Amino acid sequence: MILTFALLLLYQLGGEMFVSLFRLPVPGPVAGMLFLLLTLLIKGRIGRELRENTGALLRHMSLLFIPAATGIIVQIDRVIDEWLPITVALIVSTFLGMAVTAWVIRAMNARAKRTGGA
Repeated sequence: MILTFALLLLYQLGGEMFVSLFRLPVPGPVAGMLFLLLTLLIKGRIGRELRENTGALLRHMSLLFIPAATGIIVQIDRVIDEWLPITVALIVSTFLGMAVTAWVIRAMNARAKRTGGA
C-alpha cells in the first residue's frame, strides 16, 4: 500500500512541477491525475497492486476532506461574502461532472459492445 501511495504522490508531484513550469491555471493534483490516466490508457490495464490498494485508499477518503473543511472554517467570512458565486460554481460543476460521467459510461458501454466485452 505504501508503494501505491508513493506512486500517487509522485504523479501529484509531477503534476505540480508541470503546472509550475508552464504556469498553468490548473491545480497540480489535477494535472497529476491526468498524467496517471494517460499512463493507464497507454498501458492498457491497471496493475493488480494499484487496483487493490486504491480501493483501500478510497475507503478512507473521508479523511482527505478534513483539510478542506478546516479551510472553509478559517475562511468563513469570505464564504459568507461570496456565497452566490460559490453556490453557482458548486451547482454547475456538479451537473457538469454528472454529464461527463454519463458520457464516459455511454462511450465505454458502446466500446464494450463493439469489441464484444461485457
